[in-house]
Amino acid sequence: MPQDQLPTSTFDLLGRVRAGDESAFTSLFHKYSARLAVLIRYKLSPEMRGRIEVDDILQEAFLAASNSLSDFTYRYPGSFMSWLARIADHVIIDAARYQERQKRQPAALVALNSDSHLPIVEPADSVTPSRILARKESFQQVVALLDRLPEDYRTVILLAKVEGQSTQEIADRMNRSREAVAVLLHRATQRLKELKDSTGQP
Repeated sequence: MPQDQLPTSTFDLLGRVRAGDESAFTSLFHKYSARLAVLIRYKLSPEMRGRIEVDDILQEAFLAASNSLSDFTYRYPGSFMSWLARIADHVIIDAARYQERQKRQPAALVALNSDSHLPIVEPADSVTPSRILARKESFQQVVALLDRLPEDYRTVILLAKVEGQSTQEIADRMNRSREAVAVLLHRATQRLKELKDSTGQP
């Protein structure tokens, strides 16, 4: 059986979701939530980071994905992550506009996941406190490492390793040649490994 069509692969999980299997969507959430959370953190402006939780954006992005899954077509490994990243972009833009409207009103800022906003998606299975803490600890460790990288190193790693974009796509985004991007990614990956080794992280 091809790798992309194993029972736990994205391709298979998407098929099960479309067939009405709610647990498959929960599996997709757990499969992609960590990567998307890191990506969202760096997509948020410094101001927004102080006012909105990454998890709020993350769960709204998955809610939007579940509501528009019929619009997604699986094309290649990584295409679902790229699609989620674009959805997260839209959620962040909407959140920024919402905050701007609240600034012009005397009422206090309403939380993003309040009754007046979109409901957050609830995973079909319960997540134990220890699993939640483990995910948050892992997230903080990754962010701590990425924060120590130069901006161009961090950007190329997020685009290549988190969003899963091709070298050509990254070259277009960063306005560089494919060769320059390949060299940059190699150096960034090496530097990240050095930082990780220096902290003793597994």
